[in-house]
Amino acid sequence: MKGLTALLLLAAALPLAAATNIYIGVDSAKELKKKQVALSQFLPVRASSQADLDLAETLRDIVRSDLLFSRYFDIQEDALSTANLDAGPQALEFWKLLAPHLITGKAQDAGSVWTFNAKLYDLASGKIAVEKHYQGEKRAMRRAAHLLADDLTERLAGRKGIAHSKLVFSNNSTGRKEIYMVDYDGENLSKLTSDNSINLLPRWSQDAARIYYTTYRWGNPDMFEIDLKAGKIRPFTTFQGLNIPGGFSPDGLTMVMTLSRGEDPGIYALDIVTKKLKALLKGFGLSTSPSWSPDGKEVAFVSDRAGNPQVYVLTLTTGKTRRLTKLNWCDSPSWSPSGEWLVFAGRETSRDKFNIFLTDITGSQVRRLTEKAGDNEDPSWSPDGRFIAFTSTRRGRKEIFVMDSDGSAPHPLTELKGSSFTPQWSP
Repeated sequence: MKGLTALLLLAAALPLAAATNIYIGVDSAKELKKKQVALSQFLPVRASSQADLDLAETLRDIVRSDLLFSRYFDIQEDALSTANLDAGPQALEFWKLLAPHLITGKAQDAGSVWTFNAKLYDLASGKIAVEKHYQGEKRAMRRAAHLLADDLTERLAGRKGIAHSKLVFSNNSTGRKEIYMVDYDGENLSKLTSDNSINLLPRWSQDAARIYYTTYRWGNPDMFEIDLKAGKIRPFTTFQGLNIPGGFSPDGLTMVMTLSRGEDPGIYALDIVTKKLKALLKGFGLSTSPSWSPDGKEVAFVSDRAGNPQVYVLTLTTGKTRRLTKLNWCDSPSWSPSGEWLVFAGRETSRDKFNIFLTDITGSQVRRLTEKAGDNEDPSWSPDGRFIAFTSTRRGRKEIFVMDSDGSAPHPLTELKGSSFTPQWSP
């Protein structure tokens, strides 16, 4: 089938056009004025319990890392001060000299179950502004710390936190491509499939309760569904030819996807309840990689209609399309959560490596986010639009990296062996 390898494996390596290094005003975390917040040592509920102490220190480390990663906070701390031992008037006065707010915590490890209590003090009044209580099994401990960090981020910075978010991706460390899930900070890595097949292109449902992916488990590139709550995997669409998930409409009821049905791949809308299909494009060449705009009015996609693949946008109400890129080769467009930008992978000439690019929705502003660092592909936005996950070969093999949305501070997500492909950040 025409373009099957390039389409399904997303390993096609062809080019982009003249470099267009135009700065565009994507909000960068480093442009924001950081808020000062004091963070005391978290304490054990039982002073003599080493297990309680270890749990308290672990929870504090996670919360601290989450707050620092957000770039919103300037954390004030003093490990040697006796003000860490309680939240009495004298202690609050000490922290008041350092920041307007104070975070404290206490933890208890009861073996199979742990408890964690955290407080946010408004130091101007000396009163508790937020109090959170968590309890659960060991496997939920990191999630509790992430949820606390997100609550604090929203309360203190007025911004959506992403510490609770996860990424899914494909990896071949077992010798076959399987689907994995990991916390946004690279921890809690888990293998979701054991199909002993080729599994690719995982995509989250709008409520992050299910994951859809393409698999050769039954020979044909079908789409399967992972129900995370039920812990079950089942076939979702098994049309002849390619069944590749794209993005979801804002209400989560319709998926845009790539189907071939024995013909050139095209873009379809699928009602996920009735499985009714609607072709969104006719006579538009080989079209793939659909991504729904956050307002539900448009779909971005890639088509070879002009020769080499370029990024287009389809307006659903009118059926009209517009071309955004004039490069040599483009792939994997993804809308920013704000709907103002699209990130995509591409090459500027046939001699170049793949890089990550950003464009506005008119195509008039384009910026290259990566350069001279191997091949960089498969970009996906964080749910707050401030970070981008992508694959990179800068260290030899293909790995998942995360960078700020302005291209700064790239770092590997996980040290998982093998090669990793097509990450997607949870909503």
